[in-house]
Amino acid sequence: MTDGRPCKVCNFTRQKSCGVVVPSLDDLKKKGCEFLGVSPSDPVTVVLEDDGTIVEDQAYFLCLPFNTKFMLLHDKETWAPARKIDGGTAWMVRESVVLQTDTVDSFIVEAPWCNLALQLKQDLTSIILMSEGDLQSLVEVPCSKLASALGFQEKKAEELQETLQRVLDRREEERQSKELLQLYLKTVENEDRQQGATSPSSQDGVGNVDMLDGLEADSASEFMSRTLMVLKGKTSPETRLSTEDLQAVVSRGLEAMQQVLGWDADRTAALLQACEAELSTRLQQIQAMQSISGTQQDGSKHGEETGTVALPRGGS
Repeated sequence: MTDGRPCKVCNFTRQKSCGVVVPSLDDLKKKGCEFLGVSPSDPVTVVLEDDGTIVEDQAYFLCLPFNTKFMLLHDKETWAPARKIDGGTAWMVRESVVLQTDTVDSFIVEAPWCNLALQLKQDLTSIILMSEGDLQSLVEVPCSKLASALGFQEKKAEELQETLQRVLDRREEERQSKELLQLYLKTVENEDRQQGATSPSSQDGVGNVDMLDGLEADSASEFMSRTLMVLKGKTSPETRLSTEDLQAVVSRGLEAMQQVLGWDADRTAALLQACEAELSTRLQQIQAMQSISGTQQDGSKHGEETGTVALPRGGS
């Protein structure tokens, strides 16, 4: 069974036009007749709307590009160019509805989710390659429109949208897990660096203190230049700062930050409170991961010493 192909069908006056998804030329005739109000038992001729080429061969039909527009001719109806005008009233009628018909067709073609829906119709695994914006646009489409574009029942289209939403949720969870892991690794790296910095030789103690003071002044200037823009120009800035910057903001205190930001005491206090809450949340997450890591290492070491595999303890 050949997969469905998106097509457009109109009558000979071009006053009626619709989009359908059909697998064969016979199905195109059947659905086109239903839409145009022609009896399925009556003979019809399918031609290309733009030049009147007769389409009778299934292989030729399958070679045509998606969204090709066809015209169904019934009884003594004949094809004619869309904008040709002569002395007959039929041409005047056709010309009068061209702009309206083109507007409908352009909506079908330009809808951003239509091509995405057709990709899913051809291959559901294309979900993997879609961006989050693409997936979100398909989720937000009214279920009835998506079902019509795909040739599905509304129930099936609703299930598809639920699946796409689950994909979006899973990607968000993966992103948060990745950010949490990066935060943990960065914290471990900083702890190792601090431990190495707290054991310098005694003879260089004074010189090192002076050097650290100079570095602290430089880092403070750098902190202000890259962080003030976030604090002043972003919504919920505490969620956009790194853990190091949050610690720097909190450690400076209310008066210092009020002077740097040029804000009143209430606004500055609210910002510091939000930063403290965000910092506390992150540190709790880091401690939880460290606890899990430490438990796993202790269990592994105990298993090596006893020659057994460490198993989790069940509740008594």
